Amino acid sequence: MSAWSLKVVSSIHTIPVEDWDACAGVGTPQYNPFVRHAFFSALEDSGSVAADAGWQPQHMVLEDGAGKVLACAPLYLKSHSYGEYVFDWGWAEAFQRAGGRYYPKLQCAVPFTPVTGPRLMTRGDLDAATRREARLALVAGMVELAQRLKVSTLHVTFPTAEEADLMSDAGFLPRFGEQYHWKNEGYGSFEDFLGALSSRKRKTIRREREVANGHGVEIAARAGADIKAHHWDAFFRFYMNTSDRKWGQAYLTRAFFNLLAERMGEAVVLVTGEQAGKPVCGALNLRGGDTLFGRNWGTAVDYPMLHFEVCYYRAIDFAIEHKLAWVEAGAQGQHKIQRGYLPRRTYSAHWIADRGFRTAVERFLDQERQAVDRDIEALTELGPFKRSGQ
Repeated sequence: MSAWSLKVVSSIHTIPVEDWDACAGVGTPQYNPFVRHAFFSALEDSGSVAADAGWQPQHMVLEDGAGKVLACAPLYLKSHSYGEYVFDWGWAEAFQRAGGRYYPKLQCAVPFTPVTGPRLMTRGDLDAATRREARLALVAGMVELAQRLKVSTLHVTFPTAEEADLMSDAGFLPRFGEQYHWKNEGYGSFEDFLGALSSRKRKTIRREREVANGHGVEIAARAGADIKAHHWDAFFRFYMNTSDRKWGQAYLTRAFFNLLAERMGEAVVLVTGEQAGKPVCGALNLRGGDTLFGRNWGTAVDYPMLHFEVCYYRAIDFAIEHKLAWVEAGAQGQHKIQRGYLPRRTYSAHWIADRGFRTAVERFLDQERQAVDRDIEALTELGPFKRSGQ
């Protein structure tokens, strides 16, 4: 371990694809598509991620004495808090009101992607003890970089539970969040899934699907090479329309979607809707080892229940057909609960340079974690699944 060395690189292309993907677990049963080299390179090469966009790559790489990559972490120097989904706007405002300078900050994350996955990525052939030491080396390296750059904070968002525990042990402040995920309990069909629900919820979902499919919109799930350039053109229009309505800023460029299709198209599942031969809606998903991840949705029409059908129910159909264990339908949305997507805890970890500010944030997070766990417990009870005796 004394021969290990850390370095910071300003482009994902500095790191060979095979080395990064070996650390990201690509090809393993539970692999996450968002931590592939191809995904980060599509972000960088399309200009979606760049210094002038407020995301300056500072990826951290751990090498042994022979120069072999043992571990890596996606890291960015940020000048704002957009595109993160773990909100610290209140922290920034409070720190700046007190006379501090909150930005720039360091962010270990997958940009624009609220998906849990590895952040302290290590080669799969390392033993457990070496893997832990490599992760701790990444954590220490990120803290040292934060201190050298004199940034106010360092945030690791949507890590795995194991990584979150390790960073908490290393002195980071833990934060909890919640998302709504669907679990495949070995269903053979959508009707099998409905059979696990209470009678009232089962009837509601059947009625919603009937309404959604009664608008004359032809809905299809397309994957890989079946997604053509005109499908991407239409989807990008929908994405831009949604961005304009919701937050006024589109993070991803049209070039990003071209590169996504080119470099990892086999992982893409695009649910499209057409009416009289004209595209009217679309939902972008990425397929991992055992999970379908819903990412973006957009539409040019306003039809009741169409969003539920395209984003949630067709995703469940796809997961059942392809024997995937989970569907993660993105951030927020308690309305997902009644559609079979139950709350699960998500994690982030935070290093804060200023001791007084750290103490204030720590008090807030102590209360927030308790509230999140109470909320998850209560919302799970409200789920649509049968209770004993039903």
